[in-house]
Amino acid sequence: MDLAALRDRLAEPVEAIATIASSDDALELNDAPLVPAAVLVPIVHGARPGVLLTKRAATLTRHPGQVAFPGGRIEPGDASVEAAALREAHEEIGLPPNQVEVFGRLPDYVTGTGFRIAPVLALLPEGLDLAPSDGEVDDIFYLSLDVLLDPAAPARRSAFYRGRSREFWVWPHPQHYIWGATAAILVHLAHRLRSQGGRIGAA
Repeated sequence: MDLAALRDRLAEPVEAIATIASSDDALELNDAPLVPAAVLVPIVHGARPGVLLTKRAATLTRHPGQVAFPGGRIEPGDASVEAAALREAHEEIGLPPNQVEVFGRLPDYVTGTGFRIAPVLALLPEGLDLAPSDGEVDDIFYLSLDVLLDPAAPARRSAFYRGRSREFWVWPHPQHYIWGATAAILVHLAHRLRSQGGRIGAA
């Protein structure tokens, strides 16, 4: 997929993202107000396009060692969801905001751990000098766009949580286990980028 096609498919009207998505029973698992958060969903374009992801530091209290998009809680000083995602990406991986081309958002995603995540779509050029923040990010890596566009790539897995069996998405990667909210948001991104005939099911 070339850069022009990427821009066309990412530039979907805001009205098209009104529906909230969630893990299978996320709303039932949450008995407190949801915490608003924002993540940047960055597609790196160039000779080998892919989606930028991070591996969270193993020492973090929440979701240690898990694969995630750059992002975090929306702070009172953030002017918008997009501003929050750009701020967090700058803090976590040193991404300069002026190198980011923002294209709107995917549906908000509610997690079983109490967050309402707003995924902000973006394009980045190749070759940016990024650096993981000590204590927050252990690694920066990429999921190939070829994998994202393959309808057979993601798999459904199940596990017991709080006495119930829950299903979730997993994406293949040679070094990292991509699952949970990150994997589900990738499914939504794949839906956006593929033709209607390439959908892979609900997430």
